[in-house]
Amino acid sequence: MVFLFLCDADRGSIFAQAFAEHLPEVRFSMQPDQVAPDEVRFIMTWKPPADLDRYKNLEAIFCIGAGVDQFSGAAIPDGVKLIRMVDQSITRMVTEYVIMAVLSLHRNLHVYIDQQRHRTWHEIVPQPQSADRRVSVLGLGVLGQAALHHLKGFGFQLSGWSRSARTIEGVACHSGEAGLASMLAQTDILICLLPLTKDTAGILDKDLFEKLPRGASLVQAGRGRQLDADALLAALDAGHLSGAFLDVTDPEPLPSDNRLWSHPKIVITPHIAAITQPQSAAMTTIDNLRLLRAGEDPKGLVDRAEFQVV
Repeated sequence: MVFLFLCDADRGSIFAQAFAEHLPEVRFSMQPDQVAPDEVRFIMTWKPPADLDRYKNLEAIFCIGAGVDQFSGAAIPDGVKLIRMVDQSITRMVTEYVIMAVLSLHRNLHVYIDQQRHRTWHEIVPQPQSADRRVSVLGLGVLGQAALHHLKGFGFQLSGWSRSARTIEGVACHSGEAGLASMLAQTDILICLLPLTKDTAGILDKDLFEKLPRGASLVQAGRGRQLDADALLAALDAGHLSGAFLDVTDPEPLPSDNRLWSHPKIVITPHIAAITQPQSAAMTTIDNLRLLRAGEDPKGLVDRAEFQVV
């Protein structure tokens, strides 16, 4: 039984050590040409390998990252599970990023950075208090709930939206199309933490931005294909939106001549909201392998019918 690691060697060496110590009965390999394809039961990768069909006894593919839209359309056999990385280090880092971005938008940091470029000393008044600022999260999965939990300490008015109804203490929860429109109308800072699916591709568009109050802002830490960049630029230029933090774009990396780079109301980071930490990710993967071998569903199991993107 082989676990084939098709990612970088630096992280692979840490995974190898963890497997040797905690799951020695599963052979760990980073060399596909040194293992018999029929012995491979599990693969960890970022993108589906081109020769996936040679692994006839494959049981599961583990994605080393939290997002799996790169697997959309891949020829994965029906019986093979797809498992995304749901690890405490990813959750912690995304939460840190969201808090950084929300506080920056709340305190107009993006405006002050632009003023610094122009050597302008100008106080923006009045400064709303956190209790008067309405912060909403699109996506109430592990990441969305963790972000909301930590944002509570700042005193913001918190809301969240998901496709199906949820209940979270201290958070006004919304669901469905009508619930989305209702939440957007009462949002000053909108955070997107949605996965990329056929329903969320392009969701951050002109229609959505128009439902936000004038002066609202955006934190986009979901997936690049969810954002209509032209619609965002138009909303910022018109003054309907006041700012945006973007950690994901389409394409990535963003071309150097793209207007998003130079817009004074936009802060761009290079998809760094979360970076998989190999030590904790290795243990998360080992725990999931134990669940699989016990006939139980692993943490991060993807509903492949839902994540397909058109």
